[in-house]
Amino acid sequence: MRVLVLLLLGVVPAIGWAEESVPKTVAEMAADFDPTADPLETRVVREWEEDGLRLRYVTFHVGTFKNRKARLAGFYAFPKSGRDLPGLLHLHGGGQRAFLHEVKYYAGRGYACLSINWGGREMEQARPGDPNTDWGAVDPTQKNVPGYFNLKPGEKFLDPVESPRNNNWYLLTLAARRGLTFLERQPEVNANRLGVYGHSMGGNLTVYVAGTDRRVRVAVPSAGGQGFRTMRWALLPQQRPRVPRGDVGLFRATLGFQSYASHIKAPLLWLGATNDFHGIMDDTFRTGRLIPSSQVRYAFAVHLNHRFTPAFAVACPLWIDQHLKGTFRFPDTPVSRLSVKGVPRLSVTPDPSHPIDRVHILYSVDPDPQARFWRTASVGRNGNRWTAELPILSAEQPLFAVANVHYRLKRPEAVQFARPTSTLGITGMLHTAAPEDLSVGGASATDRVSSQIDDFSRGFQDWYLLSADNPHHWQFWTRKITDPKWRGPTGARLTFDVKVSRANRLVVVVNENVFRGYRGRQRDTVAVVDLDGGDRWQPVILPVSAFNTPDGKSTLASWDHADQLGFRAYFDSRDGRLVGSKRWSGSRPRFRDLRWTLPDP
Repeated sequence: MRVLVLLLLGVVPAIGWAEESVPKTVAEMAADFDPTADPLETRVVREWEEDGLRLRYVTFHVGTFKNRKARLAGFYAFPKSGRDLPGLLHLHGGGQRAFLHEVKYYAGRGYACLSINWGGREMEQARPGDPNTDWGAVDPTQKNVPGYFNLKPGEKFLDPVESPRNNNWYLLTLAARRGLTFLERQPEVNANRLGVYGHSMGGNLTVYVAGTDRRVRVAVPSAGGQGFRTMRWALLPQQRPRVPRGDVGLFRATLGFQSYASHIKAPLLWLGATNDFHGIMDDTFRTGRLIPSSQVRYAFAVHLNHRFTPAFAVACPLWIDQHLKGTFRFPDTPVSRLSVKGVPRLSVTPDPSHPIDRVHILYSVDPDPQARFWRTASVGRNGNRWTAELPILSAEQPLFAVANVHYRLKRPEAVQFARPTSTLGITGMLHTAAPEDLSVGGASATDRVSSQIDDFSRGFQDWYLLSADNPHHWQFWTRKITDPKWRGPTGARLTFDVKVSRANRLVVVVNENVFRGYRGRQRDTVAVVDLDGGDRWQPVILPVSAFNTPDGKSTLASWDHADQLGFRAYFDSRDGRLVGSKRWSGSRPRFRDLRWTLPDP
């Protein structure tokens, strides 16, 4: 406790710092700080009412570090006449700030919600002179990015020796735990019903808080919080892991998310996207398996990166509703089994407690979880079991398989920034078979390379759509061309038919090395196609030489490293160049028969 007293007093001795005083385990990290000890010294900057809700702009005391006080700003909202309310802590992501829309959304669902501004950006609707987050003598914000993988001492860090307290996440976790203290001390809050959720870096922080604070009764990290970031991926050894500044073993033991998993007691839902750059899908499941509770669920939106479709986004509030209000019963994780004898197959038995809308069985042969294309298998049903064959080209590549089950809800549920959804999507366990597993299991390679990329008979099932309803900003993307089944052969031309109601310029985008830094630099190339309006299908044939970087300085050399194909009205390059037009005319284009063709001999 000597260290705790010193920290609270803001005293950091320059000499004689005992090495044994440095936390070396998650348990020691949790015990190092009492989030209820100091007075909150809450100040209400502004208070107002809106749509039956009471909202406050507040600041409160976090702690005293190196003789200077640190204060946190945030938004707090609750139903105006609410009593005995569950309390919910929102943790924003990187580059973001406390959000009014978050506290309004959950206050509208019957919660008292606090969104803390840990990153220190200017608060929404701030007025001149309004106080904001002030970390004093330390800085765990993104103005001090090296601090997220640091153990070494320094001007903006706490300890004069190598220590996990010299890491930004240590201070941010303390601040978030102080947020829980703020919630439990509000007169309208039931202190025994507290939850925490956050996205991206907020997802990281959610796992740290859930692993160190027993007041948490439910947690939802999204697109973050998975462990093993300092370790190589066994099936992709060329991928470089993050290397902390300091002792790797100490970092893993005190700051690696995998070390927090066994300490999490609260029910936890991991919300993710299959191709997330930050919340790595494979490592999320690997970390989740270390949580001792059976109350762990997953919801991964297919093909997406760092965003979700409404059916998966709604999993967060429904999971919280179950565990803080008891107003929803979340389905159990679908039971699934992967067989690799002969043609591999995955069988799935969903929880029948809700009406099942559909079951998608997905599989991939790409060891890179950020860049892989997820194939949608053809599913057959026998009673309450869904099964799909997973044909492969080679048993020398790994196989990954997972199922998404979509349930029909009793009534449409509101989702932020989207139309209400009538379905809920949840994800089964991820199955991985290494090449040696396929060999020992007797897997047969029966698949064939295909020149037809997509006939669009299933719509855009193998694509992800961004701003699909916007008449000018729509984007249609697929990773299908990175899959060896559909990869462009040497000399092939990208060919398709398109129909547009009015004359337009279509921008076709091919991205190389997306998330594959081990293979080369990411590069965007574009081809612009002039289209006539009308009701006829127009053939488009694009050789690899038709794709150029937006600055026109280089041309795509081959399809070998092509990872993404996109159809767009325009493309904004990284250096600010605009290709195409932000004013698309008429309805969005229709496509058919996307394929590779070879020129006549």
